[in-house]
Amino acid sequence: MTSGFLSFERMIVEADGPLARIELTHPPLNVIDFQMMDELLAALQTLEKRREISVVIISGGERAFSAGVDVAVHTPELVQTMLQKFHGVILALTKFPKITIAEVHGVCLGGGAELAMVCDMCFTTPDAKWGFPEITLGCYPPVACTALAALVGQKRAADLVFTGRTFSGKEAAAWGLANEAHSESELQQAIQRTVDHLLKLSPSALAVAKKAFYAWDSMHLDKGLTRAEKIYLEELMQTEDVKEGIAAWMEKRKPEWKGK
Repeated sequence: MTSGFLSFERMIVEADGPLARIELTHPPLNVIDFQMMDELLAALQTLEKRREISVVIISGGERAFSAGVDVAVHTPELVQTMLQKFHGVILALTKFPKITIAEVHGVCLGGGAELAMVCDMCFTTPDAKWGFPEITLGCYPPVACTALAALVGQKRAADLVFTGRTFSGKEAAAWGLANEAHSESELQQAIQRTVDHLLKLSPSALAVAKKAFYAWDSMHLDKGLTRAEKIYLEELMQTEDVKEGIAAWMEKRKPEWKGK
């Protein structure tokens, strides 16, 4: 298989024997819109059927892994579809029988950071800009609320979710959100070392080991995401502040919170 063996507009999918790559290509910052969500799910479903593939690298460009889910789809009429589609991708990734490696350069925010964090492994540049800034829009990140504490600990997860502050790739690696942080010139070599090791192993053994490894976490994620979605739709979307936060972002102004 070669580049473009699947017809996508938001990404390039390549495969060479046991290794495949999904490169997000939605400039300038790989914002995750409905089309990208649909294409990601289709790519995963197609690659899953290829028995010879055991490792999939997911990357963006040098400027951004992804700046997150499109803010424009956080409106009352679109938000339920957004949650269903994006969480469908997240759950598909966690159940995907291939080993996934996120390669992070540049901006990695919100849904983009959630996408990277649910990959089996993650390698980042030290100066990559990570964060879960949803709270600054009057929202919250359901995937991070459900799964981030298992990676970085409850207190740090609370800090990152409730403040929405950004942090570096170096910090992401130190906290366990990424495996390693390397300079731009060394990142590819670090990933290749891991890939070379994985490709010596049995694809079927890796698949069942991954299933067993996440057996407990997958139950927690399924239930937690369902609960987080319910709170998002029934409580968060009923507040005036969420409407103000999204409107302020769209209008490029500071939000005026009312606390209701």
